[in-house]
Amino acid sequence: MNLSEWFQKRRFKAKSYSDLGRLMSLKKKKGETIAVVIPSFNEEERIGKVVSTIKEKLMEEISLVDELVVMDSGSTDHTEREVKKAGGRFYRSSTILKRHGSEKGKGENLWKSLYVTESSIIVYVDADIENIQSRFICGLVGPLLSNDKIRFVKSFFGRPVKSDENGDEILGGGRITELLVRPLFNMYFPELVGFIQPLSGQKAGRRSLLEQLHYFSGYGVDIGLLIDTYKKYGLDSIAQVDLGTLEHRHHSLSGLSNTSFGVLQVFAKRAHMLGKVIMSEDVRKRYHVVSRKKNNGDYNLRKKYITEIERPPIITIKAYREKFHKNGLE
Repeated sequence: MNLSEWFQKRRFKAKSYSDLGRLMSLKKKKGETIAVVIPSFNEEERIGKVVSTIKEKLMEEISLVDELVVMDSGSTDHTEREVKKAGGRFYRSSTILKRHGSEKGKGENLWKSLYVTESSIIVYVDADIENIQSRFICGLVGPLLSNDKIRFVKSFFGRPVKSDENGDEILGGGRITELLVRPLFNMYFPELVGFIQPLSGQKAGRRSLLEQLHYFSGYGVDIGLLIDTYKKYGLDSIAQVDLGTLEHRHHSLSGLSNTSFGVLQVFAKRAHMLGKVIMSEDVRKRYHVVSRKKNNGDYNLRKKYITEIERPPIITIKAYREKFHKNGLE
C-alpha cells in the first residue's frame, strides 16, 4: 500500500464508530479488553470531568471500557482527590517499578501505565480536554476492533480559534507540528507526511505492540512511538481517526519552545538510528533561552536542560514479564 492509498484507506471518522452495540459485539467476539490511561500533572480543574464522563458513558451505561487509570507525575494540587472522587484509579508514577527509577514527564506515565493495566487495548487520552466526549474513545478503539491488521491508531481533530488577552486571534493548535515536525517529516521521513497530527496525545494501540516499543519520557513520546511502529510493522499497521472538534489548554510560546526541543531530540535520535541523519556527537540536552525582563525590558540569556530519557520496551523488564508472560514470550 503506497502513501496515497494508505491516506485514503487508513483514515476514518469517529462518528463511524458511534454504534456502541456493534463495538461491544466486536469486543466480545475477539475477546478484547480496553483500558483508558490518562497522564496527569496538576490537572485538578479538568480531570474530574474527563474521568467521570468516561466512567459514566463507557463503564456504567455500557461496559466498553474495562479499566480507567490516571498515572500522575507528582501533582502538587488536588488532582488525586478529583480523580478518586470521579471514580478513577490513581497512581503516582514514582511508586511504580521503583527498582527502575522515576522520570518526570508524560511519556514516563504512559510507559509505567502498561504495568498497572491489564487490558489488551490501551487508549491514551489527555487530562485537559474541555469537551471530553465518549465518541473520542470509541473512535480510537473502533479501527482496532474492526481490523486485526491495525495495531496503532493516531487521532486528528479541529481546534477552535480563540483570542488572547488583547482580543487578537491565535492559532487553533498544531503549531509544533506545522513549524517543526511536518518540515522534518517531508525532509527525512516522507513516508509519514500523511499524518495530520502526529503529535496528538489521543491515541490507542494493542498491548502486543506497545510493550515492544521504546517510550521517551517527555512530550517526544508521541513522535517516537509513531516512528518506531512504522519501522517495526509498516504504514499499513497504523490508522488515523478524525475526532471532530477537541478543546484543550493552549500552551505559551515559551512552553511550546521547550516541548519542541524535546521533540527534536527524539527525532534526531531516530533519524540517526535509521541513517537519515548522521550525528558526530550525542544529542544536545542544554537549551539556551532568550527572555525579556519585566522590570527594565532588558534581555536575558539563560540555559536549561531538557532531556528525553529513553525507556526500553517494557517487555524487557523482568517484573513485567513475570506479570504478563509467565509462560514465556509468545
